[in-house]
Amino acid sequence: MSAQRGQASVELVALLPVLVLAALVVAQILAAGRCRELARHAAAAGAMALLQDEDPAAAARRALPGWGRGRLAVAVRGRVVRVTLRPPGLLPGVASALTSRSEADAG
Repeated sequence: MSAQRGQASVELVALLPVLVLAALVVAQILAAGRCRELARHAAAAGAMALLQDEDPAAAARRALPGWGRGRLAVAVRGRVVRVTLRPPGLLPGVASALTSRSEADAG
């Protein structure tokens, strides 16, 4: 019985890195999903700005929260606004693989 004392503590300490990694993966997936929705919203805002003869890139940036503005790329070709938004990187190298792209047509 005395040989098993502390076994649960050792197992918990060994399992903690796995639990932290799992939490980071879930958080990264949620951030990528949020970026996808924000990219759609920014592209639509840019297309509406085109219809109103305003700057579509500025409108797309205004449609995003502050943290997303520096992660946004906007391209306008004709009446189509293409938006690329990179999510925050909770895991190194994963954020660039989860970049969201969306486009909206103002025509």
